[in-house]
Amino acid sequence: MFVIDTLAHRLKRGCETMAYPKGPPPALPDRHGGALRVEAAKCPEGCQECIPVCPTEAITQRSGQGISLDLGRCLFCAACVEACPHGAITQTGDYRMAAARREDLVLGEPGKEEVRLVAALQGKLRKLFGRSLRLRQVSAGGCGAAEADLNVLSTIGWDIGRFGIQFVASPRHADGLVITGPVSKNMELALIKTWSAVPEPKIVIAVGTCAISGAPFIGNPEVMNGAASLVPVDLFIPGWPPHPLTILDGLLRLLGKLEEENSDRSRGARRRGRAGAEFG
Repeated sequence: MFVIDTLAHRLKRGCETMAYPKGPPPALPDRHGGALRVEAAKCPEGCQECIPVCPTEAITQRSGQGISLDLGRCLFCAACVEACPHGAITQTGDYRMAAARREDLVLGEPGKEEVRLVAALQGKLRKLFGRSLRLRQVSAGGCGAAEADLNVLSTIGWDIGRFGIQFVASPRHADGLVITGPVSKNMELALIKTWSAVPEPKIVIAVGTCAISGAPFIGNPEVMNGAASLVPVDLFIPGWPPHPLTILDGLLRLLGKLEEENSDRSRGARRRGRAGAEFG
């Protein structure tokens, strides 16, 4: 009877995994402002209202006009948005923030008002990891927030396994590392050994502001100021912590999964258009 009740319950609930990326992404909570946009041209000469309110010194004065904002150090507290009287810093509500290069997270220069998103892997790496990616997660002094959002991706609502992405227990079974936390001194050797145990070729993903720069602990002698100080990083996903949708988007972009979905939708639209023309 228990088995029958369980099956009946599951049939009644239906599929609870979100349709994204084949469908629209889930809505972000109201308090999530998304990625920031910096229009330095709006900054009047000499204005520094936003600089002292940043708790991690992510905002600096540029040599020319305006400011630079480093999303890799940003806590997304929105204090700078509230402090800026000229609207130079705004929240976009966009969940997409993953970048391949550290400098792509720095905003403010003309043409670089927003984060430059990661492109898909090319050639051999895409062929190797595009269909199956095994990752070993390393919490290098993290508080548990970014780790919790990574765990969410394995739940029934997100089901990251449908994209061929899985977390494994051993680095020797992994294709790469997912690193969270500011990388404390106590985790320095453990991280290096774990990275060394992953067979080549491999990728490294830094999830969260702490793993990217060490913020809000940046400069503390007990941390290494992020993963890139010890191992080469291929994907930076900012946030404190990053929303699960931001993490998933970054992984899918890196593997070229979003390109495939867009291509499938385009082919489907063309087929429907041809069918409509034939029967019209």
